[in-house]
Amino acid sequence: MMRQFELVERVKSYDPDADEDAINRAYVYAMKMHGMQKRASGDPYFSHPIEVAGILTNYKLDTASIVTALLHDIVEDTTATLEDVRDLFGDEVARLVDGVTKLARIQIQNMEEKQAENFRKFVLAMSEDIRVLLVKLADRLHNMRTLNFITDPKKRRSIAMETMEIYAPLAERIGMQEVKTELEDLAFAEMHAEARTSILARLKFLELHGGDLVVKIMDELDQVMRKAGIEGYISGREKTAYSIWRKMQIKDVSFEQLSDIMAFRVMVDKPEDCYRVLGVVHTNYPTVPGRFKDYISTPKRNGYRSLHTSIIGPQRQRIEIQIRTHQMHEVAELGVAAHWRYKGSDLFGDDSSVKSVEGRQYSWLRELLDILEHAQSPQEFLEHTKLEMFHDQVFCFTPKGDLIALPRGASPVDFAYAVHTEVGNTCVGAKVNGRIVPLRTRLQNGDQVEVVTSKAQKPSPEWEGFAITGKARAHVRRRVRSEARTEYIKLGKEILEKTFAKEGLALADKGLSGVLDKFTLETLDDLYTKVGEGRLVGREVLVAVYPGARMDSDDNIVNLSQARLKHSEIGGAIAIRGLTPGMAVHVAECCHPLPGDRIIGILTEGQGIEVHTIDCEQLEGYTDLPDRWVDLAWDADKDQDIHIGRINLVVANEPGTLGAVCMVIARNFGNIFNLKFSKRSKEFFEMSVDIEVRGVKHLTNIIAALRATPAINSVERARR
Repeated sequence: MMRQFELVERVKSYDPDADEDAINRAYVYAMKMHGMQKRASGDPYFSHPIEVAGILTNYKLDTASIVTALLHDIVEDTTATLEDVRDLFGDEVARLVDGVTKLARIQIQNMEEKQAENFRKFVLAMSEDIRVLLVKLADRLHNMRTLNFITDPKKRRSIAMETMEIYAPLAERIGMQEVKTELEDLAFAEMHAEARTSILARLKFLELHGGDLVVKIMDELDQVMRKAGIEGYISGREKTAYSIWRKMQIKDVSFEQLSDIMAFRVMVDKPEDCYRVLGVVHTNYPTVPGRFKDYISTPKRNGYRSLHTSIIGPQRQRIEIQIRTHQMHEVAELGVAAHWRYKGSDLFGDDSSVKSVEGRQYSWLRELLDILEHAQSPQEFLEHTKLEMFHDQVFCFTPKGDLIALPRGASPVDFAYAVHTEVGNTCVGAKVNGRIVPLRTRLQNGDQVEVVTSKAQKPSPEWEGFAITGKARAHVRRRVRSEARTEYIKLGKEILEKTFAKEGLALADKGLSGVLDKFTLETLDDLYTKVGEGRLVGREVLVAVYPGARMDSDDNIVNLSQARLKHSEIGGAIAIRGLTPGMAVHVAECCHPLPGDRIIGILTEGQGIEVHTIDCEQLEGYTDLPDRWVDLAWDADKDQDIHIGRINLVVANEPGTLGAVCMVIARNFGNIFNLKFSKRSKEFFEMSVDIEVRGVKHLTNIIAALRATPAINSVERARR
C-alpha cells in the first residue's frame, strides 16, 4: 500500500504547484472514515482509494482529481456526507465526489434498474467535468484487478460484463487505450477464462517456434525506412487475447485461420513523415485490399490519429502497421488524460487538424445527454447508450462537406438525427452520392448524404427497425410513444362515452376524477390511456363511478353469432381511419380488414384495439369476453389512406408468369408491398402477395383482373 509521503511525492514530481496540504488531509480523512473496513481480499478498505489515486498519478492528473480518488467511496460507504466533503475540501472536490458516488442509499426496485440509474447519474456528472470519468475508470480498473477475491461467481461475472459493456467502451471513447485494453483483458479472463487460456497458450507456442520473427520483421522494416532516408522508431507486438478472440467470433474462423495476429507501430516526428513511411511501405510490399484507414486526415471522435494499413510484409507475413507521430501515440494511449496533462500548453503546435478535432471530441457526450433527455426510463437510456458506444465507425459528409461520424451500419435516418434532431424528425428521404436511396440503406465510409425533409413528416415506427444509433432510436421511440398516447387518450374517451351511454349515464370529469385513486392513476388522461390500451375495460370504470351498476350487464353477449350481429351495426360505432401497426387502433394480421369490410374491434391488453373482419375465425377465442368487443366502422368520408390487402395465388410455373402478375396489379393501380412463395412444383407455384390498395372494392377489381389472366390458375383473398 502506497504511503502518504509517496503519494504526495508522485504528484509533486509532475506538478510542483500541487496542493500538498489538501492531499495530506484527504489521505488522513479517508483513512479515518473507512476505519476498520475490509475488502474481499482481507486488505484494509483504505488500500483501494490509495491505489485508485496511484493509478491517476500515472496520468499526471491534478490535485482535485487525486483528492477525489482518495474520497470517492466515503459518502457511499461511511457516515461522511457530501456536506462534510464540501466543508473540508471545497465545492470542486464535492462536485467530483458526488459525480462518482453511486445511488446506494436510494431504494430502487431491482439491480438492473439500479445499474441503469447509476449510469444515468454518472453520465450527467461526467458531462459537466470529464475528471469524474477518469476517477471512475481508475476505480473500476483497480476493482477488476482484485476481482478474483470475490467468492460469488455470479457477482464476478456481472461486474465483468458491466465492465465490458460500459467501462471499456467509455475508456475507448476518451481515447485511453491502455485502460481500455486492460479492462477488456480482465473482463475477458472472467467471462471466457478457457478461451483466453487457450489463446495465450497458442501465442506462447508461436513465440517459442517462431523464434525471433518479430525482431526480423522490425529489422527489415527499419532497413527499408533508412534506405528511404526516414528516421523512426519501430515496435512490434502480438495482438491481445481479447482482440484475437473477438476477431475469431466476428469472422467465424479458427485461430489457425487468422493471419494478422501481429501488429507493428512506426513512430516518426512529423505528420508529413507518416505519409512518407506509408508510401515506402506500400512501394516495397503488397497491400491487403480494403485494409487502409487514414485517421490523420479524418480523426476518430476521441481524437485518435494514425494511419493503419495491412501488408504482406517481411518474411511473407501478413501484418498490420500503424504509423503515427510520437505525440499522436501519447494521445492514442492516454486519450483525454494526455489532453488534460497538457492543458494550457501547446501540445500540438501548429497542427490545426488536431485542434479541429477538439471541438467534436466530446460530441458523443452531448449525444448521450440527448438520449438521456428522450429516454423513457433509465433502462432504456442504458440500452441506447450501449448502442451508441459499441459500433465501429463510418465517416460521412453533408453536401457542404461537414464530417459526420456514425456507427458502422448506420442509415440515413441515423445521419439525419446526427445532423440535428429536427432534421431527423422531418426526414422523408435521402440522396447518397447524388442518388435517391431507401432510408434503410447502410452508409459506407466517404458517402455524401443529403437528407430530404418535409414539415408534414413525422418519425415512423418502422425506423426503429433499422436505426442503430441510440440518439435516433430514442427520438423515434419518444415521438411514436407520444403519438400513441394521444391516440389512446382519444380512443379511451370514446370507449367510456359509449359504455356510459349504453347505461343511460352521463360521462363527467368530476365522476372520473373521484375514482383515479382506485386505479392508482394521477390524471384523467392516464385513465383514458389505460382504457385505450385495453388495460382497463370501460365497464370496470363504469362500476367504479356508479357502484350500483353490474359488471355482468344484461346487455352482455351470449354467443358468437349474436356478437357478430350486435357489433356489425354501424350506428354508434367508433369511426376509424389511418391504421398504423403498434398504434391505438391497428389491423389484425389474421384477416387483413380493408375499408368496405364489416369490422369489429377487440380490445387487446397493452395494444389498444385490434381490428377484425366480422367473419374472422379468431373471434371464436373472445366469445366469453364481451367487454373486450368494440363497435367499429370505417370513416368512409375521410379515409383516403393506403391499406394492405393480401391475396393467395396459384400460378403456372412458366417464364413470364410473375411478370404478368406484376403487370396486372400495376395496371389496376395497385402496388406490391410484399411477395412470398409458399409451395413450388414443376407445374405450379403457390404464393401470397400483399398489395397496397384503397379498400375492398379496389382489391376486388385487382382479383378480377388476375382471374382473367391465362397463366393464373386461381386467386383468393387471404383470410389468415
